[in-house]
Amino acid sequence: MDDENLFAPHFDNAESWVAWRAFLAVLFGYPLDEQQRELFRRCTGREHINSEGHHEAWMVIGRRGGKSFALALIAVFLACFEDWQQYLGPGERGTIMIVAADRKQARVIMRYCKGLLASVPMLAQLIQRDRDGVSDISLDLSNRVTLEVHTASYRTTRGYTIVAALLDELAFWPTDDSAEPDREVINAIRPGMINVPGSMLLCASSPYARRGALFDAYQRHYGQDSDVLIWKADTRTMNPSVSQAIIDKAYEDDPASASAEYGAQFRSDVESYISRDAIAACVSVDVRERPPLPNIAYRAFVDPSGGRSDSMALAIAHRDGNISVIDAIREVRPPFSPESAVGEFAQLLKGYRVNRIQGDRYGGEWPVEQFRKHGIVYETAPKPKSDLYRDLLPLVNSKLVDLVDHPKLVNQLASLERRTARGGRDSIDHAPGAHDDIANAVSGVVGAISAVGKFDFEFWLDDRDWNGGAPSSDDLLWFLRAGG
Repeated sequence: MDDENLFAPHFDNAESWVAWRAFLAVLFGYPLDEQQRELFRRCTGREHINSEGHHEAWMVIGRRGGKSFALALIAVFLACFEDWQQYLGPGERGTIMIVAADRKQARVIMRYCKGLLASVPMLAQLIQRDRDGVSDISLDLSNRVTLEVHTASYRTTRGYTIVAALLDELAFWPTDDSAEPDREVINAIRPGMINVPGSMLLCASSPYARRGALFDAYQRHYGQDSDVLIWKADTRTMNPSVSQAIIDKAYEDDPASASAEYGAQFRSDVESYISRDAIAACVSVDVRERPPLPNIAYRAFVDPSGGRSDSMALAIAHRDGNISVIDAIREVRPPFSPESAVGEFAQLLKGYRVNRIQGDRYGGEWPVEQFRKHGIVYETAPKPKSDLYRDLLPLVNSKLVDLVDHPKLVNQLASLERRTARGGRDSIDHAPGAHDDIANAVSGVVGAISAVGKFDFEFWLDDRDWNGGAPSSDDLLWFLRAGG
């Protein structure tokens, strides 16, 4: 950072980098001056400094605090100024893995890395191959080190020899595809570092809810004499160039959000909505779908989508005494044709003798018109999504819901969040970057079933073929069994 032949031109505003210099000194075991020692105590909650440095660090930093550029600086330093070849087998390359929620986000760090390398002629000569495609974003150096972008997947991050892993904004990684994706990605990465002495795991994020790997690491290691470094600092501590007026305005508009975004405080107004254990207790293990049976009245709920970014989901269920039984779930993932998805759902609905469904207000009249083409009446749900989730909670906790064995449903329900607005009103929704299409469909159909007893008798008469005559005693018995 001080060498005019290297990166000094990028750090001419010395005041903005005081805190980051302190962090780097602690991370690599360099001597600290008194100002840096004070920053160390304030940002780590510790008194004792590990003179040997750290190989694992978690940075809980406010937005615009300089995390991405600092990670890029560390990545380039490790790639160019450390000798990893002694730990590599014939034909093997050491990987510096940049992991984020998606490739676009990870590209930010990669662009900083390329900029630092290209700005120094000596380092630019190390670049052997630069790939910047849709599925392959990487930079091969002549010293057998590769800087490579990855998405947050425990599947695609396996099998590498890793000299450093940089995990960016992991508090906001999606939670659809596995139970705890942040932990699973980290668990997939760690074995790739075992045979590389000096390898580093660096996790950086602005904080969010009080859960996940970032919060767990903070709880376990902050303020403790540990080999794992936790560095927690607000935006202006790490980057004094950010305007205080902008931050003050953010606190005025939304204090809870601003305290996380700029103050680096884990949010107390965002909590888990429902426990995974409670959901698992309602799952019929190995039951993927229940076939339609005679003399059972089925209901359905659809979460429509335009086919570009969100899935379109359908849930079919019936009532067995006090139990809401989920029979079938369908999901069409984007991209897809909404008209084709409606046709696919309509075929399934007819198999369960359902000709009237509920759904949310998405899309105005198009879901109404599309389902009408197949002889199915689409009605707007009387309650918003948040209320449906709220009503589902006591039923799940009381085991009054019988769920099919659908891992994605369980994951979506478990990742829902309860948020408290400034006025004190609670709302329940998916986490940032996550999805809840299947969870919404299931909560909607459970809500519809729970309201069966509130429907007029004529509703059921309209849905049943009475052959033009008055209902018989068998018909009335059927109605009562159906939950009327």
